[in-house]
Amino acid sequence: MQKNALLLPPGIEVYERGWLSANNIFHFGESDVSVVDTGYYAHSKMTVDLVSNAIQKHGLSGLNKVVNTHLHSDHCGGNAALQKHFRCEVYIPAAEELAVKDWDTNLLSYENLGQECPEFSHHGVLLPGQEILLGRYQWSILAAPGHDPHSVMLYQADHRILISADALWEDGFGVIFPELWGESGFEEVAQTLDLIESLPVALVIPGHGKPFTELAKSIETARSRLDYLASSPDRNARHGAKVLLKYKLLEWQSKEIPLVNAWIAKTPALRDAAQQLHMDMDEFPQWLAQALVKSGAAKIDGAYLVDHG
Repeated sequence: MQKNALLLPPGIEVYERGWLSANNIFHFGESDVSVVDTGYYAHSKMTVDLVSNAIQKHGLSGLNKVVNTHLHSDHCGGNAALQKHFRCEVYIPAAEELAVKDWDTNLLSYENLGQECPEFSHHGVLLPGQEILLGRYQWSILAAPGHDPHSVMLYQADHRILISADALWEDGFGVIFPELWGESGFEEVAQTLDLIESLPVALVIPGHGKPFTELAKSIETARSRLDYLASSPDRNARHGAKVLLKYKLLEWQSKEIPLVNAWIAKTPALRDAAQQLHMDMDEFPQWLAQALVKSGAAKIDGAYLVDHG
């Protein structure tokens, strides 16, 4: 984890977390202290420590609210811990309100993607077209479907800062998950990229990776990546499957291969990917583990699949 201060105005700090946990964006002002996105549940203590240290460093009284760009587990896994520690409010994309209220882990993607997220409650929703106060500044809420149908971005017009979540990274974007289970995603990614390109942006704070300023270059990279994936949906299925296993392996660090295979077989999104790739569940787990090894993202050590790279 590292703090990144590139071109940030007063009252904003970015904590770059890596791939298991999404970046945390800390906002503080006289009347509000907020954090955008909270990382994965396995790193909840680090999230609480980061926020606590920031509050102490700046002489603040506490945390008012958590804001989630979307509810994938790497972006909201620390919600429950922050809620318990600070008694803060949680704001989520409006389309996820019922799923959170009922705590439907299928609708919330955790069951589907084979991930975990401790239950939390919410106090408000993020509606595209409206604004929200984060620290010292008002931010516009923008719809950003594609990677996740309900995802939002946040845009600060005065400083031309975009919190893009997983809609745009410096070298691409998040997995287009809806396409794995037969829903539309490619066109939505294209529309979200069009929206980003229409904004005057001086700095992008992505969900993963360091903040960046070369928007045009990143948009070009993302469009090229989208064209590559959309030209053959099997590519998106292969990529998505590898990302899901790599992500779980980041959490496990190492796991006995039979247990890896069992996790793959019971994860709905991976079963969807296998079906799309015309593989049965005897063949698919073996292919998937070997695909990670071939790409350098994992290695096999005796009876274990081990994170690598």
